[in-house]
Amino acid sequence: MNARNRPAPSQVCCPTSFSRQPPRIMIVDVSPPGWLCISTSLCEALDNFLALTCSLEGPCRLPLLSLYALNKELECLLPFVQVKGNLSRLRSCVEELRDTPGEGCIHPPSGLFSQAVKDSLLQFKQYIRHVPAACHVGNSCIEVAIFTSQPGQAVVKQLEAGLKDTDLGSLQRLLVVHISTRHIPSEDSNDWNFIASCSTGLGDLEEIPVLAAEIELQQVDNDSISLESVFKTWLHDQGGQREHLHLLLPPALQGYASHPVCLKCDMQERLLSPALLPGVLDLGAKTESIRDFSLPVKEPASHSVFPHQLTIIKALKSEGVCQSVLYGLPLIIRPTSCCHLDWDEMEMNHHHFHALCHTLRSRDWVLLARHEPPPGAGADVTAFSHYILQPSASLSLLLKPVAGRELLLPCHMPVSSEDSLEGPLTTIQNSLAQLEEDPVFNPLCLKTNLYQQLRVLQMRKTHPYTLQRRDQPWPPERPVKPVHLTGTGGRAEKGKTRATVAPLQFASAPKPF
Repeated sequence: MNARNRPAPSQVCCPTSFSRQPPRIMIVDVSPPGWLCISTSLCEALDNFLALTCSLEGPCRLPLLSLYALNKELECLLPFVQVKGNLSRLRSCVEELRDTPGEGCIHPPSGLFSQAVKDSLLQFKQYIRHVPAACHVGNSCIEVAIFTSQPGQAVVKQLEAGLKDTDLGSLQRLLVVHISTRHIPSEDSNDWNFIASCSTGLGDLEEIPVLAAEIELQQVDNDSISLESVFKTWLHDQGGQREHLHLLLPPALQGYASHPVCLKCDMQERLLSPALLPGVLDLGAKTESIRDFSLPVKEPASHSVFPHQLTIIKALKSEGVCQSVLYGLPLIIRPTSCCHLDWDEMEMNHHHFHALCHTLRSRDWVLLARHEPPPGAGADVTAFSHYILQPSASLSLLLKPVAGRELLLPCHMPVSSEDSLEGPLTTIQNSLAQLEEDPVFNPLCLKTNLYQQLRVLQMRKTHPYTLQRRDQPWPPERPVKPVHLTGTGGRAEKGKTRATVAPLQFASAPKPF
């Protein structure tokens, strides 16, 4: 089953998801000498991100993108374009950005950052005015991200000074990304103070009132992985109008008037589903079905059939593997009982497998494996897939796919070191005390009504024009008025059994739909 035939997860492709994704505007500071240090990593990260985003199936996560280059003056390298289906145009823009020279020592004129934001807002208003209403995006606001190697606090101060009298009603978010490098002096060093004193490009650093639209400052390292994480935040669902989930716990207090404890939560994707990417078969062996590992039954005599190969590349502590990066359905691996093996070889293989399981359990290890492409694979570029092998108490291993760098989405969950407040802690503890506790989970105790749903779906396929209420049996029963067979005179004869039959029904013309 390929990616087009396999249904995507409902939580990823829900019709109501990603309906309010805002257009994005990138403002890149290409002024030397900082651009010379960050150009390679920034362009590589942007090129990788656009290739991924343009290839994603399902709902549109990034509807529109625009890009400005900021040097001695402001230049719009890319006006608003739809991201899907425009990879060649987007890549040409990245190449133009990559070819921008980085030699010399130039700082943008004072106020050019704020002017870029104003021009971005004006461009969006013009786009809405000229594009038909049917083509408008679901969100009427934009998000602007400024990428620079200059000190972030100085850029923020300049923006606050230049935008304090500007209408920012259509600006949903303004982000300043400070790309720090070892080649560029740190923000607190004397070198930056020297540069700032010799240049008017950073503006006055005095205290300025904060804008109504808060400016966010984010500092990232100068490498493509860190910058890709910044771009991938744009792929998250931005429809935060209300909470996604209500988690209902038992009442904290027993009684007739007690109510469940409701925890309101938001949900967030941890990784991109490979089912949303074309050519997912090139990622190697999958675990959705044993057929994904099955070898062809009939092969020409000139071809040799090779089993799939998983090369163990690393041993990991089991507690060091985050479950959120595992996806797909697991498969159980056990020693082979293939009849083509010699009996001695099969027995020794069995002992080695048992020793592997025993060693992994005793050391609390899991194994990281890489799927090797079959010999003679004709693909020019072959994507690798990786798996985690977990030991069990039985003589078996559990195989789970693990996401790689390209599929991961940013996930910053702070770890709290503070103790919980006494009141909420007591409420939750009393609520959890109402639950039944089982030492072992038995999935056979869970009933999902799947069989009933499958029967209804199959009946609807067989009889597509029949509308049935869910509580009525199938096929529908017609009310029948009984007719009693009697003797002469219309009275029932004594000693005779009365038979109930249905009267003949005249065929009626079908009603129009």
